[in-house]
Amino acid sequence: MEHLITAVEPGSPAARNGLEAGDTLCAINGETIVDEIDYQALIASSRLTLQLIRKSGKQEELLIRKQDWEPLGLHFGQSMTLSPRTCHNKCVFCFIDQMPKGLRDTLYVKDDDWRYSLMMGNFVTLTNVSDEEMDRIIKRKASPLYISVHATDPALRCRMMNNRFAGSLMDKLRRLKDAGIRFHCQIVVCPGYNDGQVLLNTLQDLRSLAPAAMTVAMVPVGLTKCREDLAPLTPFTAEGAAELLDSIAPFQEECRKALGTTFAFPSDEFYCLCGRTIPDEDWYEGFPQIENGVGLLRRLEMEMEDARFFDDDPTSPVPHRNYLIATGVSAAPHIKRLCKRFAPEGVSVRVLPVRNRFFGETVTVTGLLTGGDVLEALTPENIQNCDALLLCAVMLRHERDLFLDDMSIDEFCKRSPLPVQLVENDGQALYDALRGRE
Repeated sequence: MEHLITAVEPGSPAARNGLEAGDTLCAINGETIVDEIDYQALIASSRLTLQLIRKSGKQEELLIRKQDWEPLGLHFGQSMTLSPRTCHNKCVFCFIDQMPKGLRDTLYVKDDDWRYSLMMGNFVTLTNVSDEEMDRIIKRKASPLYISVHATDPALRCRMMNNRFAGSLMDKLRRLKDAGIRFHCQIVVCPGYNDGQVLLNTLQDLRSLAPAAMTVAMVPVGLTKCREDLAPLTPFTAEGAAELLDSIAPFQEECRKALGTTFAFPSDEFYCLCGRTIPDEDWYEGFPQIENGVGLLRRLEMEMEDARFFDDDPTSPVPHRNYLIATGVSAAPHIKRLCKRFAPEGVSVRVLPVRNRFFGETVTVTGLLTGGDVLEALTPENIQNCDALLLCAVMLRHERDLFLDDMSIDEFCKRSPLPVQLVENDGQALYDALRGRE
């Protein structure tokens, strides 16, 4: 592929060698460039041979010497942009298929792209990866990747993902292992499908791929109220969550002895569901699966501990305030405990578990609460004697402007009966908020 150069960084190796906007890059060291993945891999070395078409139309080969890993200094247009590849599956547990209709289009995008797995940690199924793309993953040393497994039994994986090509996963993972590619794994656990002995079999299969298989995260299936014409699924109960934790404990102990790692990590939701204590910091081994909610509550507490340790004057008086914190049902007991532990003298906190009416009450995580649900929970009884609402920013999209129900934060603040302070989803931010710092 050819890529039009749209800008050149001043003082960069490209600029020093006379490259200009309007030139076209055709290849590097004789290799064609499909996208940003190829480009970044190929420019990492100190000696580059660029095949170019100058803006005058002249073809040219240019030798550039630079420091290893030094950016070349080129910018490109749409040809280099990574447009997400869409998912070829129709998983029985797919959350997007359970979304209410009429929301913004971006909420319905199903991406399944190994390139975004490499760059952003997105989980991918590998069902849309051809042999040629597997060759490129290996050639570009795309490691670590994040793989959605769900089940290693071929027939079950095909059934769960409604894709007859989904059963070759273990062959692909073995090929990645043999090539030195490492990966983290994810299992969405669905009662009646891939729990119980099936789950233990899957974990054993993945363990056989260690150390290429680095960790496995288990998350409970999320079910909304919008499941018309979808496969029948049941949510985890407190008893089911406790049973899962107990059933994998011997496997985890075996892994600690044989591999030096717990290897299989349940998400916080399992502990919240059955009321068990979140494990200590060391158990999470650096929190490699934090984006799956594995150790999120423990890390929040650690961050608050650090915030207090590094506070120049943690005992300094603060104005008396009565805060209300709106949060998901599952996290509410833990947030209440943390506020009791870290709130300064003179500050009281009421933690309000908000029931999810938008998606259904089986959805209990904070990040899936909507503006409308939070406003509905701000009844006169719930806000009585409260001075301000501390609102976790995880309820909003990355730009911090919209809730999942498309309500803007500005509209929310206008309709809220309490002044609103947006708090980022980390312990330092919550520690500061409890002290009146913004």
